[in-house]
Amino acid sequence: MLELGRLPNERAAQALIDYLKGQGIDCQLQHAEHGVILYVAREQDYAKARREYEHFVRNPYDDKYLQASWENGSTGTKLDYGAPGLQLMTQFLSGAGPLTLIVMLSCTLIYLGFIFGFANPIFEALSFFAAVPGSDTSQIWRVFTPSLMHFSAMHIIFNLLWWWYLGGKIENKLGVTPLLTLLLIAGTLPNLLQYAIGGPNFGGLSGVVYAVVGYTWIMGVRRPEKGIGLPPAYIGFMLVWLVFGFTDMFGLSIANGAHVGGLMVGLAQGFIDSRRRV
Repeated sequence: MLELGRLPNERAAQALIDYLKGQGIDCQLQHAEHGVILYVAREQDYAKARREYEHFVRNPYDDKYLQASWENGSTGTKLDYGAPGLQLMTQFLSGAGPLTLIVMLSCTLIYLGFIFGFANPIFEALSFFAAVPGSDTSQIWRVFTPSLMHFSAMHIIFNLLWWWYLGGKIENKLGVTPLLTLLLIAGTLPNLLQYAIGGPNFGGLSGVVYAVVGYTWIMGVRRPEKGIGLPPAYIGFMLVWLVFGFTDMFGLSIANGAHVGGLMVGLAQGFIDSRRRV
């Protein structure tokens, strides 16, 4: 048995299994901690099945899979969808890897600390150099930790939704290394740029979010077989939001330097990684 790939839920997996069955390929699934693992029974079928798996990941709603379920599916196949709340939680967890979830949890806990009366000590501990008295360049963590602080509900919700959607996609499909690299570089260098432009009083994961947007954009164009592309409308929205940040039309304090710096980091890493034929 050769591992073909992983899918977030049994329902999606069964659609692909039914299609492969119609192609004469014996494919089976095994439940994993997050989602299911697909296996091909015969080695000679692997290459064809892998190509179809990659197509399915990019186009799960292709009519041919629905047709295959009607033609080859068995009424004896029982899919456990679970309680709606549990199903939603499973989809949430399967859509993100450990690093994605750790960053989300860290940002959430820090934000809750702000809400419940610990804003001053948290800001003093995590803010950028020179934001509070007594901070200096020996406290090296201050280059990165402002990325974990958020100052409003809209701020953190917007950032974490994008981080979960794109960061989770990168981690699940390409592994933790590309995402960790984006997090560390885009969580530091854009902060330096923002400090140079607007001073030390800033925070938020926006620079990292724009990095994963830029990375996903480039990888989707140059390596579409990786399955992490981003629809043009989403790219357009993020670029328009980036431009609006410079107009001050919303009356918000927006870290434009971090946004631009993060986007540049993501584009650069996307070009580098897209050249690696792995």
